[in-house]
Amino acid sequence: MKKTTLIFLALVTSFCFGFTFKSILANKNKTHVTTKRVTSIGGIFFKCKEPKKMREWYNTHLGLNTNQYGTVFEWRQTDDSTKKGFSQWSPFSEKTKYFEPSTKDFMINYRVENLQLLVEELKKEGVTITDTIETYDYGKFAHIMDMEGNKIELWEPNDIEYEKLGKQLGSQTTK
Repeated sequence: MKKTTLIFLALVTSFCFGFTFKSILANKNKTHVTTKRVTSIGGIFFKCKEPKKMREWYNTHLGLNTNQYGTVFEWRQTDDSTKKGFSQWSPFSEKTKYFEPSTKDFMINYRVENLQLLVEELKKEGVTITDTIETYDYGKFAHIMDMEGNKIELWEPNDIEYEKLGKQLGSQTTK
């Protein structure tokens, strides 16, 4: 009887440990899957021959409120419509080196949550990270390369500080 009870307790204990271990792994994987990565477009950047004239053309013909950097589109965040969000549109000189090592004429900036965690995950996945995370009042930035050699800018924004910077520069957003 004692031997049967001990075997039964050993089996129950093994099952419980196995179930607990499996639950921990499942919850860890769920966290990974539900972590947001890209939340929206943070900006569109492209090369052109005459950035100043390009900004003027878009201002005149399409009504963009351009400044020395391009324009900032202002919008409301889906999760909390009382919060603003911003996306940058910028023409760059065709001679810019900012898009390197990509040889493409454009670069997309994606808004992300928790850039530090995202960069760590991307490294584990074998994604090429071209630099270290840079931090400014208006957000954190890092750059990666996609599978076809397009440089991508990742931005964890601080929209409150970004808006303050725009006001300091006397910029108007495009709404």
